[in-house]
Amino acid sequence: MSDLPPLPSYTLTPLKSLVPFIPDVWLSLILTFVAYWAVSMFFHFIDVYDIFPQYRLHTPAEITSRNHVSRYEVARDVIIQQVIQTVVGVGLGLTEPPDMVGKENYDIAVWATRLRIAQRALPQLLGLVGLNAAAISKNLSAAHPMLAGVLAGGRYPSLTVGLDVVSGSPVPAFAAWEMIAASAIYWYIVPFIQFAVAVIFVDTWQYFLHRAMHMNKWLYTTFHSRHHRLYVPYAYGALYNHPFEGFLLDTLGAGIAYKVAGMSVRQGMCFFVGSTCKTVDDHCGYALPWDPLQHLTGNNAGYHDIHHQSWGIKTNFSQPFFTFWDRILGTIWSGDTTAKYERSKKSAQFKLDAEKVQL
Repeated sequence: MSDLPPLPSYTLTPLKSLVPFIPDVWLSLILTFVAYWAVSMFFHFIDVYDIFPQYRLHTPAEITSRNHVSRYEVARDVIIQQVIQTVVGVGLGLTEPPDMVGKENYDIAVWATRLRIAQRALPQLLGLVGLNAAAISKNLSAAHPMLAGVLAGGRYPSLTVGLDVVSGSPVPAFAAWEMIAASAIYWYIVPFIQFAVAVIFVDTWQYFLHRAMHMNKWLYTTFHSRHHRLYVPYAYGALYNHPFEGFLLDTLGAGIAYKVAGMSVRQGMCFFVGSTCKTVDDHCGYALPWDPLQHLTGNNAGYHDIHHQSWGIKTNFSQPFFTFWDRILGTIWSGDTTAKYERSKKSAQFKLDAEKVQL
């Protein structure tokens, strides 16, 4: 491998915080808390003032008559859950090495080196289908020198960065396309894969634990039944659950996903804030046509609301991002829900009117 281009040197320096005097680890915790309540209060505002009644999944009468827990109790338990999240978040932060900068060009060059090594296999692969890579490369060398170099197995005789001071031989350099591709891999493809791994892990973790909470009577009665006191979910009730369940299902799952995906603190910041906004939106009780999170995947407020109904409680376990486990394992709700929702609305209004008459 002595004919590979040399890797650049680098000097590491600590990454400056996004906000002065607030370490990124603490900022991640703060932003997650702020995102939860900012999105929740938006939906709470339009809920209280009934601004978009045409997009409600349930009527105000249903919230009043069907839920088995007060708004105060919900807010209290959510704050308890967020305290647990903060403690775990601090623990994660203490286990993370400080983020450093200065190695980016080196890491990009490493990816370019991998691309150069991968090109070594191309002549053999072409030979398997009866093509002579060396002859084709020679014919293209004048008109298309870069393509000729690729076909020759990553040999670019004209690309050098001077002479070696010991041997006097030319020092090879990377092709422009290799550096562009390596930069794209480093800055875009690898982060995308990291987020995809984290999302798939969280969806898998939550699906099977959530499903177990419903299928096992003791788990449901002891832990998960608390969350289902909200037959009519609303935004800030997203994290309303038993503290142990909240830790196991949400906090621990997201923390392990962050570690498994190998995210940086800032990537984790985006992941945790995004997960929080998605979870709140899934419990908002509205199908707003201009809400991007409602259209990002099929797992939205309408999808999850079915799970909170007595007739849909053994379906639609997937959360918070995609629905692939429900589809693969046959636990997705199928059938029309219009008549069921209409009956619930009429029953709740009748019950509320009856209570007013009695008063």
